[in-house]
Amino acid sequence: MPEQNTTSTGSRARRLLLPAAVLLALLAVTAFLLLGGQGGDGGDDTTAGSSGQSTGTGGEQDGGVDMPAADASEEEIVSALESLARREEGDPMALGDVDAPVVMISYSEFQCPFCGRFARETEPVLVEEYVEDGSLRIEWRDFPYLGEESRTAALAGRAAAAQDGFWEFEEAMFENQQPPNSGRVTPDFLADVAEQVGLDRQQFLTDLESEEAAAAVDRDFQEGQSIGVTGTPAFLVNGQPVMGAQPTDVFVEVVEEALAEAEAGR
Repeated sequence: MPEQNTTSTGSRARRLLLPAAVLLALLAVTAFLLLGGQGGDGGDDTTAGSSGQSTGTGGEQDGGVDMPAADASEEEIVSALESLARREEGDPMALGDVDAPVVMISYSEFQCPFCGRFARETEPVLVEEYVEDGSLRIEWRDFPYLGEESRTAALAGRAAAAQDGFWEFEEAMFENQQPPNSGRVTPDFLADVAEQVGLDRQQFLTDLESEEAAAAVDRDFQEGQSIGVTGTPAFLVNGQPVMGAQPTDVFVEVVEEALAEAEAGR
């Protein structure tokens, strides 16, 4: 495992975790805004899908999550969030064993500079140290909240996944990350990236326009909103929220703690 300063990292990691009780408060606010407060035109763009479709907070809405009641314990909330792990065999947008003891759900998007920093600096360490030995599974979720180019890039990720090339595409996108809303993230640019990682260009462009890809992106985006995510990157590590591109050693500590809890039979 990576070397780390064990005298200080643990306490720092705990300070940077978002307590599930705080997330529950966010859920209550989100539910009010999305279910009871939709009458006005104002508000942040992050409270509505970038496709312009309405979003929900669980229940019968696809992509939502049924959360415990407002008086639920933190353990019940974490358990509900942990259940969001899909663990689908052959999921092209997941890395690691389907039965890994720890699952990290990553709400991310290709225009976010902090997502880029996580992908370039932290993700390779987690893959080498935990994914490859079967301890950790990473599941990507689209959260394209920064604008129309974010949504186009998310659709491109789905098109790459259709050719089993999502993670190669993700790496290439973040290595050559464009400034947010620069006008550069066009279908042609994205197809160039896809070709760069060995994907079929014409098939990629066809899949980019598919209804299936659009529905999948909307489902992920809605899922994130339904649990109170408002920005990226945001993570759930066995249901425990971690917000932002924290230093790599913080993620190492969080994964180690989750592994210890899993081994103890939590």
